Amino acid sequence: MTYFTVWEDFAKAVERLYAENPDKCRFVTSFRHADKSLIIKMTDDIVCLQYRTDQLQDVKKLEKLTGTVIKKMVTV
Repeated sequence: MTYFTVWEDFAKAVERLYAENPDKCRFVTSFRHADKSLIIKMTDDIVCLQYRTDQLQDVKKLEKLTGTVIKKMVTV
């Protein structure tokens, strides 16, 4: 499992993965206190997309991405 290094690539891949298989997708976030990093993971048990950050501005981007995915979940 590799990590994305560019947020925009990760966000597009997450939206594409959810569009392909919305019933199987899981979205997980975790915070590691040891290195103060946020880890974001989206998987459908076949493909695993991950992004790691220690920047506060990426938390705002995560809120926007989460809102987009939730809107897609509700409208389906």
